[in-house]
Amino acid sequence: MRFQPNTASVFRLPSALASRAALACACLMSTSVFAAEPAGKPESSWGIGLGVVSAQKAYTGIDRTNMVLPLLQFENRYVRLFGPVLEVKLPGYKINESQQLNFSLVGRYDASAGYDAGDAPILEGMSDRKRGFWAGGKGEWKSPWLNAAIEWTGDISSYSRGQKLHLVLDRTWRVGEHVLLTPRLAATWLDQKYVDYYYGVRDTETRPGRRAYRGDSGVNAEIGLRSVYRFDRHHAVFLDAALISLTSKIKDSPLVSRSTENRVFLGYSYHFQ
Repeated sequence: MRFQPNTASVFRLPSALASRAALACACLMSTSVFAAEPAGKPESSWGIGLGVVSAQKAYTGIDRTNMVLPLLQFENRYVRLFGPVLEVKLPGYKINESQQLNFSLVGRYDASAGYDAGDAPILEGMSDRKRGFWAGGKGEWKSPWLNAAIEWTGDISSYSRGQKLHLVLDRTWRVGEHVLLTPRLAATWLDQKYVDYYYGVRDTETRPGRRAYRGDSGVNAEIGLRSVYRFDRHHAVFLDAALISLTSKIKDSPLVSRSTENRVFLGYSYHFQ
């Protein structure tokens, strides 16, 4: 049985639905919900599922997003695919019988940021901020006491031209025969280009009540809890909740009225084999 931190997603249909699907995508990117693999892990594994995500972004007057979405996962010894995230596995290092270092190349469609001008009144007259494709590297330390992962990515779609560095610490506890609980702490460093693109206001976008603003780099902090109930080797339900405390460089933006963002993800998964 294996629990992996990270991901899933949704791609929107019409433009009116785009930012909502993007938020759903972002929400799922923080947790891998196909958490359970049968003992004696096979050469490859598949999983499908269905989830409901509810997320609140920090932009002033923006509505809470609620969405139902399908989930898909595939993994073998070379790659791991979960929604919009693809990891190419690199050679790892076994420290001892209980500790392992894993490395991978990562590519993802990151819908956690961005907006359309029609998403909220405060954004009217702003140019749309596009959601981009990101690529980079990831390292993980697995142990019985604590799991740690660090991931660096850059915007290869060149919309924000930004960079992010993400650190996650988590640990899984088993409660009885069917329940697993995984609390986590995370921090994400966002560079100046990222914050300025998604939360800045250009001189041409100013209006009464919306001053020009130039963003700067900062760190978001996150606390979260993932819980999974496994009925058997195939069927599981899961719940993931997270609260994100925003860097002051985002909170100071005239587009923002909240100091935190939050998300809740509830779903069901079926794991083949």
